[in-house]
Amino acid sequence: MVKGSIDSIETFGLVDGPGIRTVVFLNGCNLRCKFCHNPEMWNKRELNYGSIDIVKKVLRSKPYFKNGGGVTFSGGEPLLHIDFLLETCKELKKEGIHIALDTAGVGLGNYNELLKYVDLVILDVKAINDEMYFSITGHKSLEDVSEFIKQLNNSGNDVWVRQVIIPDINDNLEYMDGLASYIKDNIKNVKKVEFLPFHRLGREKYIKLGIPYPYEDKDDMNKNKCDSLYEYFQKKYTSLD
Repeated sequence: MVKGSIDSIETFGLVDGPGIRTVVFLNGCNLRCKFCHNPEMWNKRELNYGSIDIVKKVLRSKPYFKNGGGVTFSGGEPLLHIDFLLETCKELKKEGIHIALDTAGVGLGNYNELLKYVDLVILDVKAINDEMYFSITGHKSLEDVSEFIKQLNNSGNDVWVRQVIIPDINDNLEYMDGLASYIKDNIKNVKKVEFLPFHRLGREKYIKLGIPYPYEDKDDMNKNKCDSLYEYFQKKYTSLD
């Protein structure tokens, strides 16, 4: 039985895919996003859950999986646990469980087999060009993300795209135009695009861990402005059909 490094498991999750979901948070991430609110999950820790353990936990909540509910694997970066996910997802599909994967697309590669068992990918877009991507994530380029998107497109899976909107970074119409074109040109089967306003709720975790908080100079993203940018984006995105 393959084991994974699990930080926590949330039952009755309502924001990580359709319906009521069990959300499994896996430790480890190759990125160091400046807006990350889970720095405690950056590093892999002990392998503490086997695939069968997770299947049993998810199945306990199966009666509540109404309206397309199921399980979501998040993190951290779940794609750093390919073997664990593959074994777990195979067993969950036997039970008819809807499976979502919340990912930034930067993992260990060779995703084709795993994606056969996934119903929905929630893709976290960090930036649309290498310069901004490096500035936000510390990762050299979008090359790894592009490879994941290629395999994702080949899978035919449904996709939700998520974009964090950060004050004075991407909260402008120029970025909205670029984001609309980037998604339309590169990602297939997009069923939803969501904007997440930047917030400082994770700041206390950085202080507790002794890590400098990268966006100390920023306030929370204004929700009204974020909504306005989303409205503009939707019109632009739709016009590209």
